[in-house]
Amino acid sequence: MNPSFLAGNQEAKMTTHMIEAGKPATKLKSEALAVLLERGLVHQCTDIEALDETLSKGPVTAYAGFDATAASLHVGHLMPLMTMRWLQKLGHRPIVVLGGGTSQIGDPSFRNDARPMLEERQIAANIATIRRSVERLVDMAGEDGALLVDNAEWLNEFRFLEFLRDYGSQFTVNRMLTFDSVKSRLDAQMPLTVLEFCYMMLQAVDFLELAKRHDCVLQVGGSDQWGNIVNGVELGRRDGRKLHGLTVPLLTTASGAKMGKTAAGAVWLHPEHLSPFGFWQFWRNTADADVAKFLRLFTELPMSEIERLAGLEGAELNEAKKILATQVTAIVHGPEEARAALQQGDALFAGEGEILEPTHRLPLNALADGLGLLELVVAVGFAGSNGEARRLVEGGGVRLNNSIVDDPRRRIATGDLQANDRLSVAVGRRRKALVGFE
Repeated sequence: MNPSFLAGNQEAKMTTHMIEAGKPATKLKSEALAVLLERGLVHQCTDIEALDETLSKGPVTAYAGFDATAASLHVGHLMPLMTMRWLQKLGHRPIVVLGGGTSQIGDPSFRNDARPMLEERQIAANIATIRRSVERLVDMAGEDGALLVDNAEWLNEFRFLEFLRDYGSQFTVNRMLTFDSVKSRLDAQMPLTVLEFCYMMLQAVDFLELAKRHDCVLQVGGSDQWGNIVNGVELGRRDGRKLHGLTVPLLTTASGAKMGKTAAGAVWLHPEHLSPFGFWQFWRNTADADVAKFLRLFTELPMSEIERLAGLEGAELNEAKKILATQVTAIVHGPEEARAALQQGDALFAGEGEILEPTHRLPLNALADGLGLLELVVAVGFAGSNGEARRLVEGGGVRLNNSIVDDPRRRIATGDLQANDRLSVAVGRRRKALVGFE
């Protein structure tokens, strides 16, 4: 086992057991950890042998947290959510924390600027819509069902001086400055407010509070949350608790590009922001080299079936992409929406149908200064970059409202919109999208 890098002066006991995309030296005892590793859902872990031992002894409670900074989660949040889903399927209890408290602050992790401040009313509205997506991914029914909690429940109770007294002494500025999430801002000479600096303290307190209230022993998060997670583990240790942290890898394509973001925004999980068919189409357009990886990460198909699908080539690989798209859509939007998306996709790819409802939604104000054609092609998932989009346009393969457009400098304005503020985009005969502007 190779220890992973952990910035700062870590406890030697912890550092010994840090891993990065590896496996413990001894045979795994817990089915849950074995499945997560097999699926590619483990990037770092604070003590993988200890976590394996804990998971093997019986059901544990684990949590993943998401700030409510938008009205929907996006595809980048799917890996921690799939981790929660697998843990529940294998007998453990998930908690999904929605950051009604921390959303008021803003996580500085690997950002070049501060988050915009949100009103409490907007945060509450975002939580309400996010909840509907979360309920599809984890089972919240029954006494042992998954919990959905808002960290404002305890963070809003703290008084400033009491918080400083109880927790301020547990964190050193020296240590906090070593975390990559903070260093990246400082190295770029970008301002980092005290408000944001305190974010990692609040997340650590979240973990401790969940441990006290719900006997939660494991936090799952993205790799950008590593420093925050370690802070929580150490805060728990000072309180006499054995807590564990696990991160999932950064979601990237085979080309190394960060996945889930487009020029016009994120690939949303909520159907009001991206239709189930638009979501299905995003996965159907997966690059050949990413099919096997995404089948492991985002479906619940047996590994034997994934290996079979990964071995397909040519036109048969397109069938694997359809299976991928349908499986992920079923998990996020439900089986009925997945079947409908598959049927619509089959009709469109056969050149036998037209899209009746928007597959993508963009803000109308995006057209105020003209939306670049290349940006639009990337936004609907028909190209992975502006360069790829440019080649498609110059090759005469892109149509707007059924007319070929071959000028890569073309800007989209309100005058291009059809009835109901819609715009059709197509690449070739088979890739079609209907963008609604609102």
